[in-house]
Amino acid sequence: MFVIVRHGNTFSAGEAPRRIGRRTDLPLTAAGHEQARALATHFAARNWQFGKALVSPLLRTCQTADAILSAQSRLITPEPADFLREIDHGPDENQTEDAVIARIGKQALSAWDAHAVAPPDWIVDADNRITAWRNLFAAMLEDPLPTLLVTSNGAARFALLADPALRSGLDHLVTLKLPTGGFGIIRKSATGSLEVPVWGERP
Repeated sequence: MFVIVRHGNTFSAGEAPRRIGRRTDLPLTAAGHEQARALATHFAARNWQFGKALVSPLLRTCQTADAILSAQSRLITPEPADFLREIDHGPDENQTEDAVIARIGKQALSAWDAHAVAPPDWIVDADNRITAWRNLFAAMLEDPLPTLLVTSNGAARFALLADPALRSGLDHLVTLKLPTGGFGIIRKSATGSLEVPVWGERP
């Protein structure tokens, strides 16, 4: 089983959110740390003992992972994984949503959220990300303990595109986005295929 977590909040209440990616390494806010602790409590309460943790190298994801792993009963050292690093928003990096929409339009953002079609000038590297997720599934699907992956909104969605069974089940998802402090699960179904029983849940 793979538990895919998006980091907690990086903007304070009342602060205009911006498109932050791999070039903007923000820490968690106080609310973001609280979201990370909520995830830790949620997983521990379900007795989910992770066998491995793969984490984006950015500060916000590392802080989220540290909080989750601190609540585990066994010590796990998180491993950096560059394919989990957030995408580069190109000219829209660190810009407000209004500014991004003014440049690319709402339709481009909708295509990104629903189908992972990158807007113009964003640096996504979709093929390599999909290949990395596919290789991960092939290598670790049979592991007895779940794998924790802590990443960002732009990177997480490509997990859903890395397997035919997962792709075929996308119609029931309103969006490919994970909310901040939210998580999804990818696991092997009773028939042996991959399935997504949870996507976008917040504790």
